[in-house]
Amino acid sequence: MSKAQEVMNLSLDSEYKSWLKTLKQKVLSTQLKAAIRVNSTLLAFYWELGEDIVQRQAQARWGDGFLNQLSKDLMAEFPDIKGFSLSNIKYIRQWYEFYRDAAAKSQQLVGQLTRIPWGHNLKIISKCQKVSEALYYVRNTIEGGGPLVQPVTNQPGVRQ
Repeated sequence: MSKAQEVMNLSLDSEYKSWLKTLKQKVLSTQLKAAIRVNSTLLAFYWELGEDIVQRQAQARWGDGFLNQLSKDLMAEFPDIKGFSLSNIKYIRQWYEFYRDAAAKSQQLVGQLTRIPWGHNLKIISKCQKVSEALYYVRNTIEGGGPLVQPVTNQPGVRQ
């Protein structure tokens, strides 16, 4: 039997096909885990950046152009990273400010926030006025493992 025939026969072998299917699932699972870790690390950095921005704006006398200059400097240094636009830096600050009091009371809060995608975090804080309401959606997103299914309004169990 030639090597070409052996390879063709291997692709028909049920044991090989089963192993290949398992291997493909592991690759996909590994890719997902890596993406989640990258997201979590990025959001932990965003949290620290938001905290730094708020503290420096309170202490320094850099004026209103501070965020614009920071955005320009970071984008110049890291042109391939898209998270340093002026609007995103403002969102980072807003995200930190929205949760900071609750985070001071709960060490686990930032860990929860970093488990969901940045876009979900932004959608939640843009639609919620209270941290308790926002945390309902954070937990719902974590438990559901996917995007928000329902609009962030009039949810059962959430006080308006």
